[in-house]
Amino acid sequence: MKKIVGLAIILVIAAASPAFAGDAAAGKEKAMVCAGCHGAAGISANPMWPNLAGQQAGYLAAQIKHFRDGKRINAMMNNMVKTLSDEDADNLAAYYSGL
Repeated sequence: MKKIVGLAIILVIAAASPAFAGDAAAGKEKAMVCAGCHGAAGISANPMWPNLAGQQAGYLAAQIKHFRDGKRINAMMNNMVKTLSDEDADNLAAYYSGL
């Protein structure tokens, strides 16, 4: 019985954690444009702009997509990400989350 309960808990946790697959190497190439504000290593020198290094990949990808789709409003960010695909957003998120 304990094995069944343990397995059930593992399955629930796995189902609740979305799979995230981004290509960090491709994200690094795209990130050159981001470095002007967010820093070359994802650490911003200006407190007005957030650090991206080490953030959760799913969170970063969602925020990029929200800016792109106009669900989150910031004139600079909306403009910067307007041409990014979902794959681009996932790749950037994979890169920054790994820093």
